[in-house]
Amino acid sequence: MKEKLKAQFIEQYQTEPSVIVRSPGRVNIIGEHTDYNEGFVLPAAIDKAAYIALSLRDDDEIHLTASDLNETFSTTVAELKPVGDISWPNYILGSAAQFIKRGVKLPGFNAILSSDVPIGAGLSSSAAVECATVYALNELLQTNIDRVAMVEMAQKAEHEYAGVMCGIMDQFASMMGKKDHVIKLDCRSLAYEYVPFKLDGIKILLLNTNVKHSLASSEYNTRRNECTQAVDWIKIHHPEVTSLRHATIAMLNEHVLPKDKTIDDRSRFVVEEIERLITGCADLQKGDIAALGKKMFATHDGLSKMYEVSCKELDFLVDFVRNRPEVIGARMMGGGFGGCTINLVKESAIEELVKAIKPAYESEMGLQLDYYIASIENGTEII
Repeated sequence: MKEKLKAQFIEQYQTEPSVIVRSPGRVNIIGEHTDYNEGFVLPAAIDKAAYIALSLRDDDEIHLTASDLNETFSTTVAELKPVGDISWPNYILGSAAQFIKRGVKLPGFNAILSSDVPIGAGLSSSAAVECATVYALNELLQTNIDRVAMVEMAQKAEHEYAGVMCGIMDQFASMMGKKDHVIKLDCRSLAYEYVPFKLDGIKILLLNTNVKHSLASSEYNTRRNECTQAVDWIKIHHPEVTSLRHATIAMLNEHVLPKDKTIDDRSRFVVEEIERLITGCADLQKGDIAALGKKMFATHDGLSKMYEVSCKELDFLVDFVRNRPEVIGARMMGGGFGGCTINLVKESAIEELVKAIKPAYESEMGLQLDYYIASIENGTEII
C-alpha cells in the first residue's frame, strides 16, 4: 500500500508525499449501548485500515483524491466548510478544520486516500480516515498534540462535518489501538487500560448481513430516552445516580420494574452489560477466552430480547453458530438493525464454517453474506 500510494502521489502532484499514515478500523468485543450510559466499552483496532499520503502546500489550496473511488475534490482553506453532495471529503476537511479551531495556521495541502476498511459494515471506516488525517497534519504542522486530544479532534470532525453525533469509541480505538490487546475504555472519564487479547489459533470473523433497517436512527434515540427515564426514576430515591453506570439491579427492581417493564428491560440490559464487560476483562487477564465467548452470546441475547435492537438476519447468524464447537463466542456488533456479527472462531475451521453458513443465510434471507477475517493490530501510525 505504501509504495502504491507514493507512486500515485508523485504521478498526481509531481512531488513525494511528506508523510503516509495508516489508521485502522475497529471492532468492539463486548459493551454495546453502554457508551451513552457512561459505562465501558472494549474495542480493538484491526488489520484493515485507511491510508493517507499527505504533503503541505505553500498556498491555501486543498486537493484531495480518493483513489479507490477514482474521485477528486478541491477547495481552499479560506472556503473550508462541509460538502453536501459527496461524503468522503468531509472526513478529511472536518479533521483539518479542527487545527484552525485550535488557533493553528493551516496551509493548503495535497492528499491521497485509500482504504481497505469495508464501508457500511460497522467497522468505523470514517473514524479511520479522520484519525489518519489528524495524525498526518499533527506531524507535518509540528503541533505536538497528544493522542487523546487528537481522538477528540477526530470525533468533532465527525460531528461537525459528517453530521453524525457519534460517541468517542470509534476514534479512540482507531488512534489508540495496540496489537494483541483490547482497550477497556471508561466512556465517562476516558480513562483506559490495555487488556491482553492473545488469540492463539483464533481469529475474528465478521459476517456482514448486508442489511441496514431504517429503524436504526429513530430506535437509537428512543433507547437513549428510555435509559434516561430509568435514571430519572431511580434518582428520586438515589440522587447520586446520574447514569445507568451507577445503577444496580436492586434499584431497577424497586424503582423501574414496577413502573414500566419495557424501560426495565432496556436499563437492565445496560446494567448487566457493564457487569459482563468488567468480568469479561477479568476472564481475559486469566486467559479464559471461553468464558468471554459465553458472555458474547449472552450480550447478543440481551440485545435481541431485552434491548430489542437486533433483527432476523443478525439473529439467524448468531443462532447458526451458537452450538458449534469451533465458535468461541458471537454477537451482533454496533447500534443494531443490521451490520455485522462478530465471531471468535478457531482459525482452522473458518473456511468450513463460511462454506456452511453462506448458502444457508443466502437461501433463508435472500441476501448476500459477506465475510471478513480480522486480527488485532496497532492504532494510528506513520508507515
